[in-house]
Amino acid sequence: MRVLTRFLLSATHPDHFPAPGVPEVAFLGRSNVGKSHLINSLVGHKIARTSSTPGRTQSINFFEIRFPGNPRPDMLFADLPGYGYARVPRAISAQWPSFIEPYLQSRPSLAACLALVDANVPPQASDKQLLAFLRDAGRPHLVVATKFDKLSGNKATHALETLRREFEPSRVISYSARTGAGRDELWREIRSLMSESTSESAAV
Repeated sequence: MRVLTRFLLSATHPDHFPAPGVPEVAFLGRSNVGKSHLINSLVGHKIARTSSTPGRTQSINFFEIRFPGNPRPDMLFADLPGYGYARVPRAISAQWPSFIEPYLQSRPSLAACLALVDANVPPQASDKQLLAFLRDAGRPHLVVATKFDKLSGNKATHALETLRREFEPSRVISYSARTGAGRDELWREIRSLMSESTSESAAV
């Protein structure tokens, strides 16, 4: 599936957010979980900046996503700063709640949140706290276990079972940005969440 994309803007304050419009998908996770790699894999080319140094994303970066044949964007992707990385300057990370929490709690066009976790790392308390926050905020979400290509056989099965058990009732799927495994399933999940959001908005 070919996807057309365009970088829209970076925001470090609610006043910087684009005007609410098409549904938005937020990408969240710890700083070394591979958010940018997953976004680039999902759209089929490099739009999100990747780095070998975790913690480089220090703003919410918005990208327009458009499917061929549509004259206007179908949705926006929002790449949020990673959490849990000690080398991010305290002066910067201290500002994050002032624009990240308002975005997650109050953004009217936020339709879904993808919470990324590393399949090779045991479930982390910070990830559980994020999922609890999203549930309390009433945000539809999905857990995406990244870097799944590094696991095989029984280790892969056990890792996925552990994540599903620890993050219940949140749904968990696996993904590999390197091989593209899970790409079609994740797009189906995103479309499903978009559809649910549209239906709920129409019912209000």
